[in-house]
Amino acid sequence: MPSVRRVSHELLECQGLTTVFGNPGSNELPFLADLPDGFRYVLGLHEGAVVGMADGYAQATGRPVLVNLHAASGSGNAMGALTNAVASRTPLVVVAGQQVRSAIGPEANLANVDAPALMKPLVGWAAEPACAQDVPRALAQAVFEAQLQRRPTYLSVPYDDWAADADDNSLAVLDRRVQRASVPGAEQGRRLVEQVTSARRPALVLGGDIDSAGLFDDAVRLAERLGGPVWAAPSQFRLPFPNRHPLFRGVLPAGIAPISQAFEGHDLVLVLGAPVFRYHEYLPGRYLPEGTRLIQVTDDASAAARAPMGEALVADPGAIIDLLVKALDAPATPAGAYRPAPDPLTVEGPRLHPEEVFAALRDEQPEDTAYVVESTSTNSSWWRQMDLRRPGSYYFPAAGGLGFGLPGAVGVAMAQPDRPVVGVIGDGSANYGITALWTAAQHRVPLTIVLLRNGTYGALRWFGGLLGVPDAPGLDIPGLDFTRIAEGYGVRSQHVSGVEELRAVLSERPDGPRLVQVDTALTTPS
Repeated sequence: MPSVRRVSHELLECQGLTTVFGNPGSNELPFLADLPDGFRYVLGLHEGAVVGMADGYAQATGRPVLVNLHAASGSGNAMGALTNAVASRTPLVVVAGQQVRSAIGPEANLANVDAPALMKPLVGWAAEPACAQDVPRALAQAVFEAQLQRRPTYLSVPYDDWAADADDNSLAVLDRRVQRASVPGAEQGRRLVEQVTSARRPALVLGGDIDSAGLFDDAVRLAERLGGPVWAAPSQFRLPFPNRHPLFRGVLPAGIAPISQAFEGHDLVLVLGAPVFRYHEYLPGRYLPEGTRLIQVTDDASAAARAPMGEALVADPGAIIDLLVKALDAPATPAGAYRPAPDPLTVEGPRLHPEEVFAALRDEQPEDTAYVVESTSTNSSWWRQMDLRRPGSYYFPAAGGLGFGLPGAVGVAMAQPDRPVVGVIGDGSANYGITALWTAAQHRVPLTIVLLRNGTYGALRWFGGLLGVPDAPGLDIPGLDFTRIAEGYGVRSQHVSGVEELRAVLSERPDGPRLVQVDTALTTPS
């Protein structure tokens, strides 16, 4: 009989999980032995960076991706990054190396006595097979659970299992195929169409799942037939709608009261592909204005179940968009011209206003550029200047945990080598995933990192004012030169000091990774 390892490698090959992001420890080496020729191992120097790169890669490809970690400390190091993957519903399959079975109970070094418990309830599914012969089936379940739930899964495997003989039944997993379809029933569809078409002033709220599912252009068609305003759901991790479209009103604020205020005067709010809602700032109030109804459509049953208000339909948002587009009359007049960006704000002195940086990106980068953004204090400047009209143009840390941006940009660029990719990274967040620069250099990833250096945690300063804590310590980070750090990892870098120099640099097309450091003035997220 073939070994458990061989059957497992065949299963991964059948399912297309041949790119492995990892940071190996001793327990992982037996799984990595004899990897087939078609596999590619992408080494990251820290587990957080490994997960961030895999997250970006999986989001950009739309397919599950394999992550290989250690079952104890390695998994612990990765958990912060996993929070973003969970919130963005990224199908990561984490296979972790556990100590040999006989050493787990006595808690030998590098063992994790209850490895699945470490990851619960963070991941969608976690397990450790009861015996070696169950490893291929459990691995298949990890892959299918990630596909079906669109959430990371976790499988801890004792490393002596890989060399064990598989049994006859293990081979059955090689022919498996699991699919999901969520089309509303006739009565559900009829009722939804009636509710939407009878609304006097409908509003549309779109979530990141719209872009993840490839429904960006379909959402535009639906919005133009509805003719009402369109918002992106709060805590947005993907852009589901062109941000300068005449119907777009921006990203909803992340507080209860301001969201309710935004919906004033609307009798129906239709939410597609988003939780209801991912609040952040505690700004209490009524969930909805008097006389406003909310209907949520999502394929995430958990998001539908936990919503505090409104009606929910668990279905494929794409099927609902198709249904509504067919039911609604085409608009009598075009939606109108896209809104132009305003002139960027400027500041006195040697620093640039972030708007000047973003205006340069907008003008000098190709229209199909994908941006991975982790500069939280510059959000308002970003949306004032950027003009994003293509699917897959925007990625942001879904749970707000720092450290996704730089590794995520590497992963997106690896997944889409023919599309320009730019990471827009703040100096505060860059330190959380800085080791991803080494991976970018080793793989010669065509990627531009624009590093905004303002010397402080700008978003925290804004929160200090919001929370009445103006004198909190530990908010300044002076003395960091990312050009020297990047060069140490093998990435070409330069420090630019003026707008014209910046525009000249951004007009170049890199054939490998580069970092452009820009000193910017402190701004607030909103």
